[in-house]
Amino acid sequence: MNTLQSLSLRSIPVLAGLFIGLAQAAPPPAPGSLLPGGPSKWKLTWSDEFDYENARLDEKWISQNSGSTHILSSRWRENAMTSDGTLKLLNKKEKRGGNDWTSGNLWTKEKFQYGYFECRYRYAAAEGTNNSFWIMTNNPPPAGKKTFEIDINEGHYPNEVNTNIHNHSDVTTVNGKKSHPSASKSFPLGVRPDVRIQLETPVKTKRLRISSNHDGHVHLGEFRAYNVNPAGYPEVLSAKADADKPGLVNFAKDAKFKASGFVKAGEDTSSMVADGKIDTRWTSQKEGGKWIEMEFPEERTIGCVQFVNGYLSGGSWKNLIDDYKVSWHDGSKWVEMAAFDVKQGSYNLAKDFQTYGLEWTEKELVFYFNGKELRREKNTICDHPAPIWLSLAIIPWAGKVTDAINGTRMEVDYVRVYQRN
Repeated sequence: MNTLQSLSLRSIPVLAGLFIGLAQAAPPPAPGSLLPGGPSKWKLTWSDEFDYENARLDEKWISQNSGSTHILSSRWRENAMTSDGTLKLLNKKEKRGGNDWTSGNLWTKEKFQYGYFECRYRYAAAEGTNNSFWIMTNNPPPAGKKTFEIDINEGHYPNEVNTNIHNHSDVTTVNGKKSHPSASKSFPLGVRPDVRIQLETPVKTKRLRISSNHDGHVHLGEFRAYNVNPAGYPEVLSAKADADKPGLVNFAKDAKFKASGFVKAGEDTSSMVADGKIDTRWTSQKEGGKWIEMEFPEERTIGCVQFVNGYLSGGSWKNLIDDYKVSWHDGSKWVEMAAFDVKQGSYNLAKDFQTYGLEWTEKELVFYFNGKELRREKNTICDHPAPIWLSLAIIPWAGKVTDAINGTRMEVDYVRVYQRN
């Protein structure tokens, strides 16, 4: 492949740290090595290594054995089993309990309050699955307390880490729909809004294309094609990119655009990728393959291609694409210039075990991924004992629900609880 792909780590400091954390995650970490401040500050007070026969799982865990109304899968003890030192939660396509699918859901007999909670697991390798490690009260709370839920990770294949804090006591009804206070943050690992493809050998072409099989809409804020420029190229997320370096020419400015489709039929927003504004964008159709193409009045010699995908919401980038191809046309066929697919790399969280952690104190909730801090929040309601949960569910908001789910599994290496010395 004739490219150097540059992903500016300065653009998103949090994700830059995650690149380091995941690269170190493949080998099993030494016990206690990922604890905040180091292992000397903690003592192990409870654990399950799942290194026993399946019948013994019931000594520490309780299983759901019923249908479900809020998800697409009923959940049963038979879908949870231990073997070869791990716990497997299994997805099956079978009608049971009023649902078309079955999976597993367990919670500890023991309840916990405060400490460091750690689980090492890997996702079921299919979209539409919710792979969860969490803490939630399951009985009426003491007087003056709230019913709470702390989702240390509700993982979605292939690369999403989702953290949530729910207050289930203060339920309100708006337009007939019930809701409760929640604080959620998602972390799509290994994907970025800013992509720069700098060519080792320039190409001469009249047409460039970005294509993607991303599940859902593709949001493209800018699509740039620069000349060969000795002074270099701008930061992709710069608000004045075309003027950041002397000698820059953005050939997209005089190109014509066409695209696979639009979020609303007949609403052609493809030219917005060349208006110099990151916050205006082409939004593709939802289904099928997505592509957008630029065509120049005559052949141009291209030295660098850049694009911005996703959109900013609440200070975070949303709906970043997890696969793409950038191609140029040689007059008879499309030639691949650069390609990326998160499912093929180390950010596929179903390929290997990763470690998810929570430090829960009276004052704070701090979430971790492979020992790297993801998120820190004040603790306002989580102040009484609750069990630990492990669950696999099938839900439409985690991706397409297809037969590819059948036979997949969430696999858990261990669960450990530590207390400060």
